[in-house]
Amino acid sequence: MHNLVLFGLIICVSSGLTYKQDTFTEELLIKPLYSEQLYAHFQFSTKWDVDLDVEQFRHTHIFPRALGEIIERHNVQELHVTLTEGLWRYESWGYPIEDAAPGAEVWAWFKPDTIDVEKNWKLLANSLSGLLCASLNFVDPSNSVSPEFTFKPKGVTLTQNVNNTFLRYATLPREIVCTENITPWKKLLPCDSKSGLASLLNSGFIHNTRYHSIGLHLRPVCREDACQHMSLELQQTVSLVYDYAIMGTKNWSLKKLFGQAVNGRCDLADKSEIYVDITSKVSNDFNLEPKPDEVVTSIRGGQVSTFAKYTIKNYFMSIHSVSTGDKISVKAPPLLHANQYVTGYGQERGGIVTKIYNNHWSSLDVVVLQNIPWYVPIYLHTLKVISDNKEVQPLALRYIPGKQRLKPYYVEVLVSLPPRSITSISVDFDYVFLKWQEYPPDANHGFYIGSAVVSSYLPLARNFTGLPQDGSTIADSFNASRSGYLVQVRTENMVITLPTPDFSMPYNVICLACTVVALAFGPLHNITTKRLRLKVKNNETILVKLKTKVINKIKGVFSCTKDNDDKPKKE
Repeated sequence: MHNLVLFGLIICVSSGLTYKQDTFTEELLIKPLYSEQLYAHFQFSTKWDVDLDVEQFRHTHIFPRALGEIIERHNVQELHVTLTEGLWRYESWGYPIEDAAPGAEVWAWFKPDTIDVEKNWKLLANSLSGLLCASLNFVDPSNSVSPEFTFKPKGVTLTQNVNNTFLRYATLPREIVCTENITPWKKLLPCDSKSGLASLLNSGFIHNTRYHSIGLHLRPVCREDACQHMSLELQQTVSLVYDYAIMGTKNWSLKKLFGQAVNGRCDLADKSEIYVDITSKVSNDFNLEPKPDEVVTSIRGGQVSTFAKYTIKNYFMSIHSVSTGDKISVKAPPLLHANQYVTGYGQERGGIVTKIYNNHWSSLDVVVLQNIPWYVPIYLHTLKVISDNKEVQPLALRYIPGKQRLKPYYVEVLVSLPPRSITSISVDFDYVFLKWQEYPPDANHGFYIGSAVVSSYLPLARNFTGLPQDGSTIADSFNASRSGYLVQVRTENMVITLPTPDFSMPYNVICLACTVVALAFGPLHNITTKRLRLKVKNNETILVKLKTKVINKIKGVFSCTKDNDDKPKKE
């Protein structure tokens, strides 16, 4: 008996020590934008002090076991998944905390001991498709590339020189984000959506915004400053942009934005806080109710920002903002933004143009990544980089031609942008014919080309709200000045119309054939099933037939009258 009690105490103590290795924080940042929009960003961070190379994810406390088993089974070192509806307007809204391309975007680093990366990549996409109820099962080698410059590990790596053969990147620009995605995403949180900031994530309010994006970001991080041990970090993010014109007013509250107030804090969270950016009060004044618990001033890269901090308690809590000014504020555009579009006409030849705007007073080095589908064959000799009407030679160029139905076209260009310039990168392509089974159900809608990714290190943090690479929470970005700030600008998607056959012709043929068969079937059926009998010909004239009918009619009338007279009368 004593041995059983001692064994139980050992199990409790060991499990308690294991559980203390988990930490969970939840944060919400609300920032009024200068273009009549309101930006809300949720940041849920889970940190688990385990060794990724040893842990098998059989027993977890706060960390989601479903995701842990996936990364362990497929030998994943770092994973990033985003599902986005809408386009982030960099030139008007600045830079978000987490960049995301429209549609679905997935990129992952596999461990250096991975034997078959392509197989693990395909199986990983299928597993994530089931986990998030998304169409990520369409991610395969035919739409995946391994960029050399754009994506570097955001977490800790064992070697200084990374090998991009263990990296895979793919996008599904046509993927639609809906309630089916946000529901399993919330189940990965420790408190689900029952309490804490996750209780604000109501699907009816999230999907009615101008821009919404959900993300999963997994990476290994240092456990201490000396980085002798590593921990596993999971960041779950939600980014929303509300439009004042749709809301009908500049006054907002948590109930108006999310349908309800905060249902207390998550009991498993070490920190649960809300930050409201009040920097714009200088131009557009507004009052917050209740008063914040603390006002935080952040100086970062020459940018001074002020935040109102609220600590969530174990009861319902709401925040109201009442606008007291109606001024038109002018905000300087960000240092770097870009867009892309399709040129040409007809269905024989076309072109893709990516325009990059450098609003800084000094030159910037940027990397442009384009993942072009295999059904848009490009010509490398037509690649041109033009800045201020002058052709510029790229500093570096990486190009891998695609193969039909096997792999896409991969282009990565390193360019130096002159100060205050507009640089365009153009390339020509041909329209190809597809097999009729390869067209989607709505073939005339067109085919999508994913967004280009423009990466650069900015010397200033103007309009920059991203987290530092060594930070996990929004609070870590306060007073986090660095020598450079990494930004990745995603452009809009493009839609092209490939030569499309007349899919209505089979329908017309089917209708015509069915009509002919129906018209022919009736007479043939009558002829083969009915008996033919001879009918005696009546030689009577028309006058005799008419006389006979009149006589029979008169006899009928008289017979009816006689029958009525024979009936006994009532007394």
